Amino acid sequence: MMEKNLKVEYLTDSFVVETADALKGEADTAVSVLCGGTLDFTGWVGYAGSRSEEYISEIERVAESIRRDSDVLVVIGIGGSYLGAKAAFDFIDRADSKLPGDYPEIEFAGFNLSGTYHARLVERIKGERFSLLIISKSGGTVEPSMAFITLKALLKEKYGEEEAKKRIYAITDKKTGKLRKESDEAGYQTLVLPSDIGGRFSVLTPVGLLPLAAAGVDIRQILAGAKSAESGELLEAAKEFAAVRKVLGEEKKVQAIAFFEPSVEAFTAFLMQLFGESEGKDGLGTLPVGVGVSRDLHSLGQFLQEGSQIFYETLLFVEEPTLEINISSGNEDALYAGKSYSDFNRAVLEGMVFAHREADIPIIKVSVPDNSAYSFGQLVYFFEMTCAVTGLLMGVDPFNQPGVEAYKKGMLDYLGKK
Repeated sequence: MMEKNLKVEYLTDSFVVETADALKGEADTAVSVLCGGTLDFTGWVGYAGSRSEEYISEIERVAESIRRDSDVLVVIGIGGSYLGAKAAFDFIDRADSKLPGDYPEIEFAGFNLSGTYHARLVERIKGERFSLLIISKSGGTVEPSMAFITLKALLKEKYGEEEAKKRIYAITDKKTGKLRKESDEAGYQTLVLPSDIGGRFSVLTPVGLLPLAAAGVDIRQILAGAKSAESGELLEAAKEFAAVRKVLGEEKKVQAIAFFEPSVEAFTAFLMQLFGESEGKDGLGTLPVGVGVSRDLHSLGQFLQEGSQIFYETLLFVEEPTLEINISSGNEDALYAGKSYSDFNRAVLEGMVFAHREADIPIIKVSVPDNSAYSFGQLVYFFEMTCAVTGLLMGVDPFNQPGVEAYKKGMLDYLGKK
């Protein structure tokens, strides 16, 4: 079957695209730098396309071990260790994206510090056969550490010390860190989070692939989709998109990322981290915010149409949604008769584009073929490359996050005074 590629369309003033075209040489240089391995944390570049059969089979083997013992798998992580996997679970929903068989339900923990959330999770899983997957490069981040302590105690209470160890899986650094030390001492099954890949660029590593494989998703299709975006027309599209974003970001301070299917909401949250943490430095960058369509057109729509024009829009539209409902052609209301939900969703898209262009709002439309695993892999790599190139064009390091460390220090200082 011939797979379809995502498409990008620019609905903006011509000078924006023309100015971006002038940056083509700089974008080419940025990609060469990313591929050259001279920058730290660029191990994700070309990673998916270079995976061996042995590598993929090892992930599938560990996933089979989880499936054999578990009705629930709790994935513990925060930031890139959580958002990418959650985005994939919500996005990939087509029957042909899953392999046949029975698979555990997936729950997430450690991405907040809510006692209520985690107490309810404990109640939810304590009567089930469950296992834990802890994802952390260092093992020292507070939010997942708290969840791991809580759920590990529940696991030991239910199964005993030795059996509990067999139900704990870890994705962490190959050699260093608190979690690596504990995993080696306790004998947890582990997979490696490469040291040259940062969390928000890690979804195409075991961080995303292992929980997806455990849930029955065909990770080979995810990797194939990502590989398709590593070169050719999609790589060129990512460079162009990056240049357009750089030009727009010099004037607009907000990027409104609009999604039209609930299955894309978590992916939008993933993009908010990817763009915000990679580009928001040195007083630069645009603030990424998610907008649900048509839900938020009934709340934010007035501002989008006539409010302060500090933003541009990126529209994520799935061309072939997973399921459909058609209204009977015999319906007495002529507006609805013979139409589907998709017909109305597309009408909202077209109406929104028309109205917002009338208001001179710059729009970038990203058409996603479907909700397949292949499309997800393509989307992830495309946006990762777009983000990294945009950062380099802006003159910032897309791979550090010094501002995040500031809140962590303040939190630990406060706790030390208690």
